[in-house]
Amino acid sequence: MIGTPRNPPPLFSIVVPMLNEAGSVEPLAREIAAACAPLGAFEAIFVNDGSTDATSERIAALRAEFPWLREVRHARPCGQSAALRTGVTAARAAIVCTIDGDGQNPPAEIPKLLAPLLEGRPGLGLVAGQRIGRQDSASKRLASRLANRLRARILHDGTSDSACGLKAFPREVFLALPFFDHMHRYLPALVRREGLAVELVDVAHRARCSGASKYTNTGRAVAGLRDLLGVWWLLHRRRLPQITHSDSTHPEAARENP
Repeated sequence: MIGTPRNPPPLFSIVVPMLNEAGSVEPLAREIAAACAPLGAFEAIFVNDGSTDATSERIAALRAEFPWLREVRHARPCGQSAALRTGVTAARAAIVCTIDGDGQNPPAEIPKLLAPLLEGRPGLGLVAGQRIGRQDSASKRLASRLANRLRARILHDGTSDSACGLKAFPREVFLALPFFDHMHRYLPALVRREGLAVELVDVAHRARCSGASKYTNTGRAVAGLRDLLGVWWLLHRRRLPQITHSDSTHPEAARENP
């Protein structure tokens, strides 16, 4: 059996949003096991975003072989950002890595993203994958290139590929960010807004192995423009205080331990 036992607390959690991608469940689980088992105890949370195919049954069939595999299921589709937040909220580890459920992100890249966070690098809020050699249609690559250029020009987030599904971050950092639909596409800008560092890592990309794209180029463009303006507003409304003094003991703790 490949994987880790049930007892040790996970060192990190893998969150995988899935919508009607039953065909990628087993390949992803096996690749995650091979990539993550050498790093220590872990868990993988497959967030079933209201699938109507056999996604749930495929996950259940693997639970006996992979006790670290968990499913969290939405009653109906809520979108990738909601699925990610559900998974991160359910995660038991302090470090989380996300990966798309369509198989286009190779799980073998996960250790590269986790390494800086497992080292405990101070001030690091996000390690973001940057896809090279993208295996998408020409129209999707063109639309993505134009959107990335516009986003980078307006947000100055320092990344050329903010929508890559491979990302790693401290759980508490993600949960402190403002939540909205499609927020997963703006994590570098949102994390930098909190005064934290973002590290970029080149990752491979491959053809989809299951399911179909949940977005059209037109739909993505309309939603993206609205979201871009909203994130721009958020960035310009943030004021980070400079703390010059903080007592080491919280007043509530002092009353409990006189």
